[in-house]
Amino acid sequence: MAQTKVLKMQATWPASLTLYDNFTYFAERVNKLSAGALKIDAMPAGQVVPAFEVLDATHKKVLDGAHAWAGYWTGKNKTAILFTGGPGGTFGMDFMDVMGWLYHGGGNELYNEFYQKELKLNVVVFPILPAGPQAFGWFKKPIQTVEDMKGMKCRQTGMAGEVWQALGFTVVNMPGGEIIPSAQRGVIDCAEWVGGIEDLQLGFHNVWKYHYSPGLHENVTVGEIVINGDVWKELSAQHQEIIKSAANETFLVWWTKWQRQNADALIEMQQKHGVQILRTPTEILLAFIKKWDEIAAAEGAKNPFFKKVHDSQRAYASAVVPYKRSYFPPYSFM
Repeated sequence: MAQTKVLKMQATWPASLTLYDNFTYFAERVNKLSAGALKIDAMPAGQVVPAFEVLDATHKKVLDGAHAWAGYWTGKNKTAILFTGGPGGTFGMDFMDVMGWLYHGGGNELYNEFYQKELKLNVVVFPILPAGPQAFGWFKKPIQTVEDMKGMKCRQTGMAGEVWQALGFTVVNMPGGEIIPSAQRGVIDCAEWVGGIEDLQLGFHNVWKYHYSPGLHENVTVGEIVINGDVWKELSAQHQEIIKSAANETFLVWWTKWQRQNADALIEMQQKHGVQILRTPTEILLAFIKKWDEIAAAEGAKNPFFKKVHDSQRAYASAVVPYKRSYFPPYSFM
C-alpha cells in the first residue's frame, strides 16, 4: 500500500466563514477522489501564519499550500487584483465568462506567469472560490450620492480601496474577522465584506442596519488555491489531475449552494433583524466605474504586466459579452 500523501494548507479566512467551507469541501473531494491516498490538511487563518502571509509561506514551503484571494497581494504588484476578476464590472463579464477567460482566453497561463515570473514565487495556482456577486456594503446611515460618503472611514481592500479613497472615503484595510470589533469600537463607519450569508454570520446586522447592493468592486471575484511548486512537482500526474478536477467541482457545487444560502440570509436580515436592503444609487456605481477606469489606465501605463492582463480580459469580453447580451434573456424581463 502506498503511503498517504498529506498537504498542509492554510486559508486566509477563519473556520466560521462559509468561504472556509469551500476549502473543506475541496479537501473532502480530494480525499474521496484519491481513495484516501492524497489528503489536504485544511487549516483556518492564523493556525500556522497570519492570514495575509500564506502566499509567502507557501513559497517558502512553511505551508504546502493556501486557500486565498489574489486581491490580498496587490502590495506586491497591483496586477494581482485582475486575477480575482477585478473591480469595475470586469467589462460586463459574469463568473462563467471570467472562468472562460481563465480556461479559454489565456487567463490561467497569465495567472501562473504572474506568480512565477513577475513575483518570482515558487508556486502554482488554480481558481476555486466564486465569492460573489458581492454587495456594495454596510453603512451607519443612508447614502444617496458620493458626497454622502466623503469623510467616512470604511473597510475596503485591494485596488477597490484605491477607487474609494479617490472618491473621498478614508479606507481602512483589515481581515474579515476584525471588521465587527472595529465597527463596535467606532473605528469604521462602513464596511464591505461579501454579502448574504457571510455578512450574516459575521454579525454585520448587529452593528449597522443599512445594507446596499449591488457593487461593482467585486461583482465577479474569484479565490484561489496556491500550492508550492516543489510540492506540486512531487505529486503524481494522477494526483495533480485530482486537485485540478476537485478545484473545478468545488467552484461550481459550492457556489450553487452558497447562492441559496445568500438568498435565505437576505430574508432573515430583513424579517428577523430589521435590516434595510437598499439599491445602490446609480450615481455612485457610475462614479466608481469611471474612477476605476482612470486608475486602471494609470496603472497600465506604468505596469506592463497589468496592461497585458487587463487587455486580455477586455479582448475576451469583447466577444462573449455582446453574445450573451443578445442570447440570454434578462432577469428583469423573465
